[in-house]
Amino acid sequence: MDELHFRRATAADVEAVVALLADDTLGAARESASPELAECYSRAFAEIEADPNQFLCVVEDNGCIVGTLQLTFIPGLSRQGAKRGQIEAVRIARDRRGEKLGEAMFAWAIETCRAHGCSLVQLTTDKARPDAHRFYDRLGFEPSHIGYKLSL
Repeated sequence: MDELHFRRATAADVEAVVALLADDTLGAARESASPELAECYSRAFAEIEADPNQFLCVVEDNGCIVGTLQLTFIPGLSRQGAKRGQIEAVRIARDRRGEKLGEAMFAWAIETCRAHGCSLVQLTTDKARPDAHRFYDRLGFEPSHIGYKLSL
């Protein structure tokens, strides 16, 4: 692993990001790099890019995208007007897993949240990801809440 480069994703990166999202057991059932969905991903990217509280990050090593995550900065009244950083859609290229890229990505994400004035960093993770749970525990995250979702 040479020096990792963290940057805001561009429209040219969307295909690579979608490929990372699709390259695991759960993502394979939710994502597709098919040409029919390219417009859906393009529209979603345009919304992310236009929102100052969103940061879709790509991680490069030697010019190759090896990871991605999305940060959302959430202003709120609770916790005395605290801003939260939400980390979502964390993925690392299959052939680069086990190289401590996740630790580097989370260190960068936490520091970026701190720089944006967040007093709390939170994430959700699927119950079917026990390896991710152990990773988040090791980083100091606490499983303090139960999450619910309603498909629309």
